[in-house]
Amino acid sequence: MIPRYQTILFIFLLTASVVMGVVLWQLRNHAHERLLQGQDSTPTQAPLVAPAEQATLMVANDKDDNLVTQSLTLPLPQTPSARARAILGKLLDLYAAPDAVHPVPGGATSIAQVFLLPAPAAGSGESESSTSDSGPSTSSAPNRDPRPENAQNQDGSSAPELAVVNFTSAFAASHPSGIETESLTLLSICATLHANLPRVTQVRFLVDGKQQATLAGHADLTRTYLTTSAEPGGGREEEP
Repeated sequence: MIPRYQTILFIFLLTASVVMGVVLWQLRNHAHERLLQGQDSTPTQAPLVAPAEQATLMVANDKDDNLVTQSLTLPLPQTPSARARAILGKLLDLYAAPDAVHPVPGGATSIAQVFLLPAPAAGSGESESSTSDSGPSTSSAPNRDPRPENAQNQDGSSAPELAVVNFTSAFAASHPSGIETESLTLLSICATLHANLPRVTQVRFLVDGKQQATLAGHADLTRTYLTTSAEPGGGREEEP
């Protein structure tokens, strides 16, 4: 015969087990409900995507040492400097492609920043034409863009701008060496900037925010390039 105290202890333990099971079940249900409420209160939102617009790329062609016009539809930011960087990034992506007519490694990540500044006035001594051998010293990239988005001259016309293109050091180090291939890269960038941002009339180049003598041993990076001198002469139209 089972002693009385063992029967009481058994009943007590059984009751405690049932109570604990019920409590754990309720806690589990409450936690699940809170999780569902948290998901409902923060619905997933689609990421913001820049609107697609047509961009004009002046693509370098090593076969005839010319620039070829290519039109593409790209998602482009509204900020001019960000737009310029996106367009140049696509241009360098074309050069990094396996079948590129102007093969240059690096792609879009080769452009660290693009700054748009008021262009120096003609005759101020701060600007050099694309045929000059040297230009003003630019030791580092500007920290911000002080130019108003809709800057205009006193006569109401759009003020010309200077684009400062800041390459990464990896891009300069891996760029193929040679006066023709280096010059084509720089001229295609200048022409592409002007084709999409007509106010850009001058372009300077930096490497990691500092002035460098050449791109890969030949093309001069110490001078200011005029975008009008970079336009192709009779380049054919190429479909995307």
